[in-house]
Amino acid sequence: MSRIVIFGAGGRGGRRAVAEAVSRGHQVTAAVRDPGRHPDLAGDDVTLIAADATVADDVAEAAAGHDAAISSLYRADLPSREYYPAAAHALIDGLGRAGVARLVVVGVGSALEIAPGVAFHDQPGWPPEHREFSLGHTAELEVFRASGDGLDWVVVAPPPVMLDERAERTGEYRSGDHRVLPRAADAGPFSYADLAVALVDEIERPKHSRVMVAIDH
Repeated sequence: MSRIVIFGAGGRGGRRAVAEAVSRGHQVTAAVRDPGRHPDLAGDDVTLIAADATVADDVAEAAAGHDAAISSLYRADLPSREYYPAAAHALIDGLGRAGVARLVVVGVGSALEIAPGVAFHDQPGWPPEHREFSLGHTAELEVFRASGDGLDWVVVAPPPVMLDERAERTGEYRSGDHRVLPRAADAGPFSYADLAVALVDEIERPKHSRVMVAIDH
């Protein structure tokens, strides 16, 4: 059993990560900006707290005494290319002060490469607002890459499709590297539940370090 702090625990990915971690016997601290909006998260083995993942002091306080962290952040009201790098800097600083060495981050599939040096979001016709959001995640990744050896991080990127928040957990997925994994033409949607499986797997049995890794069915 580990103690895991999950930043962005109130979102679709964060909630699934909380449920997955608890189902495996871990103790979870669910960190959200406004606990009043997510009272249902609190319960057996889940402590609900207020923390802003862009504030290093908040991160350090929330993470103290934990073994690992998950970041599943989303903000629609702030520029992506400002928000995600700011969160990365705060996580690196705050987790370092708290003595938490392992961080698993939810990425986006559109930041994965489809050709050398060409990201999925660079395709002609990709909606500008979606590309901007994806570029924020790319900027976040660059902050992690430049952070040195103090934090053992991994960015887990699901396929560049709309994730299914209602699909059942299968517990199965495959992983690759920084490139989009090939998909069968009839492949169904990838679920938030199976994304959560991959996140907690990377805490229990770390397979990747200081890289972005693609996952899919």
